[in-house]
Amino acid sequence: MSIVPESSVPSSLRDTLRALEGRALQRRRVMPFGVADVDSRLGDAGLRLDALHEVAPATSSLRDDAAATLFVAGIAARAWGPVLWIVRRRELFGPCLARSGLAPARVIQAEAADDAGVLALMEEGLRYPALGAVIGEVRRASPAATRRVQQAAERGRTVAMLLRRAARGRGDPLAATSAAVTRWRVGAAAVVGTARPHWTLDLAAQQEGAPFGTTAIACDDTGRLGAIVTPAERRRAASDMIRVAPAPERAAAA
Repeated sequence: MSIVPESSVPSSLRDTLRALEGRALQRRRVMPFGVADVDSRLGDAGLRLDALHEVAPATSSLRDDAAATLFVAGIAARAWGPVLWIVRRRELFGPCLARSGLAPARVIQAEAADDAGVLALMEEGLRYPALGAVIGEVRRASPAATRRVQQAAERGRTVAMLLRRAARGRGDPLAATSAAVTRWRVGAAAVVGTARPHWTLDLAAQQEGAPFGTTAIACDDTGRLGAIVTPAERRRAASDMIRVAPAPERAAAA
């Protein structure tokens, strides 16, 4: 994970990104999540990769904050290419990102002094088409600032994600108006006895459709969400398998 010190962010970051020039990626416009309950309700049948998306933890708890961070990491992991992740404190932990498929070697981490600096560096990063994704962590962002980031994402055809950190007593991180194409709240669902955690996904707003909420299995080490199969669905699947299985006599004859 490359670290760009705050004191030299502008020049160091530009030098790092210029070194990637000539490696522009062939872009998909939309990336499906692979979970029907999510993709079928998104206006684009997946996540637009030339747009700004916002993600916030469902609450200020550490579990929800981790879920939101890993949700963002999973999206970035599947976008391919180097990922610029801009923070205000040096707090990214590579092994945790790898749990959602984002290898630390792909991450260029930059530090900014404040929210305005984070947003400015997001705009800078979105000028470089060799990046697979640009992520910024903020407490607050004005509608005008999100509009500039959205426009930069469209021009560069690169996915931008704004991770709005929650804090106790500061209200809903998604309460402010934003130009983001989708706005998500992600939380850790209380489930016992499963190999992978479950997340609550609340799409608070989208430009091309209605809000919705669902639950999915947390990203695996390739960045992919898993669909939750209910007991009734498992019983139906087992019944279908029994119906299509060959009769014993036919199987023996074969």
